[in-house]
Amino acid sequence: MAESKTAVYGAIAANTAIAVTKFIAAGISGSSAMLSEGIHSVVDTGNGLLLLVGMHRSRRGATAKHPFGHGKELYFWSLIVAVLIFGLGGGVSAYEGVLHMLVPAPLRDAMWNYIVLAAAAVFEGASFTIALRQFRKEQGDVPFWRALRISKDPTVYTVLAEDAAALAGLAVAALGVYASHQLDLPILDGVASVVIGVLLAAVAVLLIREARGLLIGEGIRPETALEIREIASRNPHVRSAGMPLSMYIGADEVLLALDVQFDPDSTADDIAAAIASIEREIRERYPKIKRIYIEASEIAIPARPK
Repeated sequence: MAESKTAVYGAIAANTAIAVTKFIAAGISGSSAMLSEGIHSVVDTGNGLLLLVGMHRSRRGATAKHPFGHGKELYFWSLIVAVLIFGLGGGVSAYEGVLHMLVPAPLRDAMWNYIVLAAAAVFEGASFTIALRQFRKEQGDVPFWRALRISKDPTVYTVLAEDAAALAGLAVAALGVYASHQLDLPILDGVASVVIGVLLAAVAVLLIREARGLLIGEGIRPETALEIREIASRNPHVRSAGMPLSMYIGADEVLLALDVQFDPDSTADDIAAAIASIEREIRERYPKIKRIYIEASEIAIPARPK
């Protein structure tokens, strides 16, 4: 989690500096695309602060009302971040672009836009590099796209998505400013702003989809569930094991329930030792599975000899 904070702090610092310079350039040049980029950076700064709130609140311990802790707070705040990207980032950018297309105004000094866009690209690139390094450190040798798909830590992949969208938005803004200035078509600047809005909305939809899955109780991958079932079935005292039920209750914590049928000839001590062995092997192989509940079902107790 400390590594995730590094990525978030880096994103906040970069976006704050970028937002100020973008608004100054937008005021000087009158560029709609640059104004949209400034709004985008303000939203990203606020989103970073909300992610920090989620990280802080998710670390609270278990209580009587929340016996499994508050790990899902992080998923809630990441959902709020995604909604803000969609509404404030994407919506306002698209709206500003449409207004500029309806009443196009020529750029006054395009050179400021180019300077600010170049500086913003440096800051955003630095933030993206920090987040990418933290993400790769956490995921190890797993291929990047697969690691991104299976990651359950919204802090890092949200920053990655925001920074990637920001870099793409900068490229669109630069094209819009250049085309508007060179072709003397101010409407193209508004078109660029709309494209930026659509880009942000698309990223937000992907983040909302991921946050929704985690909030409603997403579990471990099917292949992991099969491997856990195999671990239980290998125990000499186990006759059969059902498919485990699981749920992420935090970025680094999984709840697992497993039905196991033990051999009728097993004693209570045998069953206790088998359960301890199964739990130990599961935890060693999957460190994120911290809460394991094994239910012994249909245990036949041998009758006492008369």
